Amino acid sequence: MIDAAAIEALKFLGDPPADAVVADLVATGRVGVVNEVLEHFRANDQPIPEQLPDSVREFLVATDDPPAWVDPDRVARAYDFFVDDGVHVASVLTFGAMVNCYAHARASRALTLTHGLNQPHRRLSETSQFVMNMMGRDAFGSGGSFVPTIQKTRLIHAAVRHFLTSSGRWDVAADGVPVCQQDMVGAMLIFSVQVVEGMRRIGISVTEEEAQDYYYVWRAAGAMLGIPVEAMPESVEEARELSAALVEAAYGPSPEGVVLTRHLLDLYEKLFPGKLFDGIVAAMIRQVVNPEVADWMEVPNSKGWARVVRAGTRVVRALERSEDNSALATTILDRAGAILLGGSVRSLTNGQSTTLTIPADLRERWEAEGRSPVPAEADPTPAT
Repeated sequence: MIDAAAIEALKFLGDPPADAVVADLVATGRVGVVNEVLEHFRANDQPIPEQLPDSVREFLVATDDPPAWVDPDRVARAYDFFVDDGVHVASVLTFGAMVNCYAHARASRALTLTHGLNQPHRRLSETSQFVMNMMGRDAFGSGGSFVPTIQKTRLIHAAVRHFLTSSGRWDVAADGVPVCQQDMVGAMLIFSVQVVEGMRRIGISVTEEEAQDYYYVWRAAGAMLGIPVEAMPESVEEARELSAALVEAAYGPSPEGVVLTRHLLDLYEKLFPGKLFDGIVAAMIRQVVNPEVADWMEVPNSKGWARVVRAGTRVVRALERSEDNSALATTILDRAGAILLGGSVRSLTNGQSTTLTIPADLRERWEAEGRSPVPAEADPTPAT
């Protein structure tokens, strides 16, 4: 387990290779040109555009390969887990992970200063796309699209650091660097071990092997994102301990977190017609996150809807126990998650600048098994 001094040091560590690239682009006035070129750089096996500046090309070449320790068999097992339960992962990411991120005052302040308080669709769509690309069949190899996603994410984070530190609105001495490696470790734990915990809270069965493999892929992604590998525990058991010590211990209230959560609630309440079901979203959040976090983020607390959600959780657990033997149970569980993610896709792609693309192999598997979360015509994935 990483010690306290090393964790504190991560607060002042950015991403030196990516930070150097952004500093070069800003100094030479080429940020806009690079953005236009990288917009079309989307596949792992796509040649690096030659018109990019040398600093960008060198960065893309240097960060192109996954860690040598990545085991393809474990990645394949995680892919199978996501094929079976990806819609439920998306549900918990929606109802829990985003709110847990907002419970970090420093991260919420950085989001607010960068994007403003009223763009939950942008953060959610970017995170959803990252997870979708990460969980493709061959995310780190030929045919996938995760490597460019990681590389562009690192450059975006570096741009945020440059913008905030040069704006005079961020106190590095007091708060560390924006989007520091401590924040990155925290986000990795929220989207891996805490998502699995959230799935179990709503009655979804996740085996320890599945939890280990899902965390394993996130650890590999973290290494490619520039997180020091020694800062990420090898086992999911140690990761849970670090999550409690680093992430959950830092949860707390903030004005920015409350407003961001309210906008997220507003976004998802639009998925349900009329006002009758507005309380169900807040109740689902309260089922997935810790009660204290929900209180800090001022998530409405309806005892009636809370009882409905708890009852629904018991039903899901009962269906999970019978899933292997009941086609009806399987259909109910899969459709419940598919409706939510399908609604998310429609909401996030309706007039927004960022669209959610489901990797072709995932879409084909889900369609073949009758559990696609979005109609084919609504998914902008190009034919392959």
